[in-house]
Amino acid sequence: MARRRLAGGARSAKRIGCALAIALCSLAIASLADDVRPDEVGRSLTLPEASDHWVWLNEPIFRHAKLYDGDSGRLLGIVDQLGSLTGRHPLVSRERGETYVMETFYSRGNRGTRRDFITIYDSRTLEITGEIEIPPRTADVGHGLNLGALLDGDRFLVVFNQEPSNTVSVVDLPGRRFVTEITTAGCAGVYPVGPRKFGMLCGDGTALAVELSEVGRKQKLTGSDEFFDVVEDPLTEKGARDGQKWLFASFEGYLHEIDFSGAKPAPAKPWSLFTTDQRIDQWRIGGIQHLALHRPSRRLFSVVHQGGSGTHKDAGSEIWAYDLAKRERIQVIDPPSLLGVFLRRMGGIDPDSTLGWLLETLVPSPGVHSVVVTRDADPLLFVRHRETGSAGVFDALDGKLLRYLEETGLGGALMVVP
Repeated sequence: MARRRLAGGARSAKRIGCALAIALCSLAIASLADDVRPDEVGRSLTLPEASDHWVWLNEPIFRHAKLYDGDSGRLLGIVDQLGSLTGRHPLVSRERGETYVMETFYSRGNRGTRRDFITIYDSRTLEITGEIEIPPRTADVGHGLNLGALLDGDRFLVVFNQEPSNTVSVVDLPGRRFVTEITTAGCAGVYPVGPRKFGMLCGDGTALAVELSEVGRKQKLTGSDEFFDVVEDPLTEKGARDGQKWLFASFEGYLHEIDFSGAKPAPAKPWSLFTTDQRIDQWRIGGIQHLALHRPSRRLFSVVHQGGSGTHKDAGSEIWAYDLAKRERIQVIDPPSLLGVFLRRMGGIDPDSTLGWLLETLVPSPGVHSVVVTRDADPLLFVRHRETGSAGVFDALDGKLLRYLEETGLGGALMVVP
């Protein structure tokens, strides 16, 4: 039997939740007069060897990207993300021990002559060690995903441009130099599938494979046959990599798999993320960064919610895990109250205190916008809410909430596992 949520009940629940949140926040602020902890003076440290459980989070208001340890929830370091609306996420090379940030600068602050750079950081000290100037056309979109990528082997870095036409810039990292700009008319995003090969999605319902020469110049562009309808059911560009394949969800909740290993991109027949009953109940994908794949267990995580057409960016009320082999849902994870976590953080409330527990437990959950998973045998699942910037950490296999990340800022949805 189909279930539909009552609009009046939802509004009443929201009013009660808001009133509870305001009351708890007022109590938290009042408590500060009796328990004010002095700020800890900053320390300059060298990072340890990289962990599989590290994650980068953007902080768009202050133009930063922050590195966290998922095992402790501790903030490890910060790099700048200047000249970007929401922050183009850092690209990390363990092979080279370097971290790369795409940045844009104007001679008059927010106007004047534009110059774009790849800024190079030492991954252990997070000190700037160099920069590479690239054409001043780097694309910038709200979610900040797939605008640039390291190709396998970490020799080439590819940046997506959109001013006025679609192109990509290729950077040779060992030589620290810009190599070439390649026109990819109508195709966007950078999806690595090899040391000198990457995929793109195109506005005519096809995919494009771009192959580079040994020195990083254009060798071959190969398009697929049309496989999705850009009007009736377009694909979201926030894909999940599966080796030489990429997975994309459509607005209506169909999963498309594209294999880039052959002579031309080969799309597989899509399958539905939702059953007939779930579609009647209006379940659909949601959020900003809504897919994450853990390859060892073949689990695909998706942010979902109940809503009508056009709500594909709304926060997800649940996270569903799918068995890719069986193509069926095997787990449902309920997001924590990241609004309560935000109120606790803003009030400076000790997370181990009773008031901290009340805020995290009793404030209604606003859902999550983003999900990423680590790639190791004991994976962590990170979830985040865009308006508050708050993030939680789960055991990706059993769905148990482990901890929250602290000092995540005032907003932001983007998360990246190096």
